[in-house]
Amino acid sequence: METEHANPFAHNDASSRAVDAVVFDLDGTLLDTLPDLVVLTNAVLRECDFPERTSDEILSFVGNGVRALIYQAVPDDSDEIAVEEAMQRWKEQYPYYGHKLTEPYPGIPEILDELKGRGVKLGVLSNKFDAGVQDVVGAYLPDLFGAIHGECAEIPRKPDPAGLLRTIRELGTVPERTIYVGDSPGDIAASRNAGVLAVGVSWGYHDAEHLHAANPDWIISDPYALLDLVQQTAMLS
Repeated sequence: METEHANPFAHNDASSRAVDAVVFDLDGTLLDTLPDLVVLTNAVLRECDFPERTSDEILSFVGNGVRALIYQAVPDDSDEIAVEEAMQRWKEQYPYYGHKLTEPYPGIPEILDELKGRGVKLGVLSNKFDAGVQDVVGAYLPDLFGAIHGECAEIPRKPDPAGLLRTIRELGTVPERTIYVGDSPGDIAASRNAGVLAVGVSWGYHDAEHLHAANPDWIISDPYALLDLVQQTAMLS
């Protein structure tokens, strides 16, 4: 259960208050959704007469919502109207392709159960469109979270802190007592913007070098290390 960073409170003076809430990113943090994203995205690209993309290419496009995914997946000189139609088709096809190939990362269901059993409040904040977030969380990790949000009119994409701050309020706590867990530099930036402790995970979709450069309070390589971090804040309070 390896954990990196020796001074977790360097950016956030939370040592006087125990963490009572943990909010998670979704794709690349709780769930491995990439196989489904590859199948769906390539199906839409074929249907719209765009060339298909490799799994590695699609991986490099994820993390900033459907619009960013589609705009990166199509050729640079694509017609704007055709790209918008492809994006709309992606959303329409999502319920059909869904999450048949998605799986929680090893250890995730167990640590969520343990955190909830300890009385820790749990939430999800993702850049995936909100209907997709509600669908996949309900299918794979039901009845665990007190607040679940994806991108929508009221929830802007990270690193804007508005969605994270709203999630924290709905959980009935404050930023100083919250950890945000994610796999991308944007997740770390959202944490900083909201004034919460930032945990980066090394098993996700983003390059380890970029994650380190974002300077999270901790980087963990095993979900069970999160239990130790929450306990550590309790001992420091």
